[in-house]
Amino acid sequence: MDDEEITLRLTRDQAFVLSDWLYQVMFQSDDLEGIVHDRAVWSPIHTISGTLDKTLSEIFMPDYSPRLEAAKERLRADLYGGADESTTPSQDTTDAPQAHQIERGTAGSHGEGGQG
Repeated sequence: MDDEEITLRLTRDQAFVLSDWLYQVMFQSDDLEGIVHDRAVWSPIHTISGTLDKTLSEIFMPDYSPRLEAAKERLRADLYGGADESTTPSQDTTDAPQAHQIERGTAGSHGEGGQG
């Protein structure tokens, strides 16, 4: 029973925004331990993150930040019926794509070889 796989379905926008958030928590802030105290939970988090990295070509595109912001706006509109300024002003995602690529050793690979 414990080997039975579960399939999660996300929209592309949901997957993209989640991928960015996971990257920020896991690799930019090194705050995963502060957020998730039980290391057993890290296994599924790393699996989800790796699957998203392998699936999303957006994380390797040069216009990462505008695509991410557009995806966030669409998700906010879906949830709240309009734009919501819930992004913390101190958050800057402009370096995320390059750092995302460099951290994973995938710069220039356009979605190949993501961590997983």
